[in-house]
Parts: sequence; structure tokens; C-alpha cells
Amino acid sequence: MTGAFGAHGLRGVVSARGLDVFETAVSYQMYHAIVLVAASLMPTVGLPRRLLVVACGFWLAGIVLFSGSLYLLVLSGTHWLGPVTPIGGVCFMIGWVLLIIAALKKEQR
Repeated sequence: MTGAFGAHGLRGVVSARGLDVFETAVSYQMYHAIVLVAASLMPTVGLPRRLLVVACGFWLAGIVLFSGSLYLLVLSGTHWLGPVTPIGGVCFMIGWVLLIIAALKKEQR
């Protein structure tokens, strides 16, 4: 829904750069929404539930901080949110590292 809004509702309202930023936010939100669904199934194949829950928490925080700050940046023009975006990116990376650790712990069983 946010992608369609960006593609149709914002064209002509924000700059081409703003549309690119909005598209980046939508893409990262979608990638991490998909991994959240996949991670919810991973305990069935033996990955440690606790690590997956923590990873999902970091991915959710990443969505809010990374994508959310970019959405607000484009829609409001408020540039003070810019420093929040990298914090969200770090949350995404921590989530991925935790998933790798969970996968390695599964292999050790």
C-alpha cells in the first residue's frame, strides 16, 4: 500500500529524489516484512526461538527507524530525522547477524 501511494500519490508532489528515498523505504520495509514471516517459521526447522525473537525485534525496530524516518523525511521535509535512519540500518544488520548465529547454533545440534 505504501508503495502504491509513493508511486501514484506522491508523483508531482515531491521531487524525483524524494520519490527515490520513499521507494528505498518501501523496499527495505518489504524485505524485512518478508523475513519476519520467514523467521516465524524457522523454529520448526530447529533454529533457536529466543535468537529469532530478538532478531525479529531488531528488524521491527529497523522498519520503524529506517523506513519510518525516510517516510517522514519525504512527507514532512523534516531533515532532523536524517540521523535516525542509520540507527534503523544498524538494527537491520544486528537482526541479520542474529539470524546467522541462530543458523550456526542449529548446525551444532
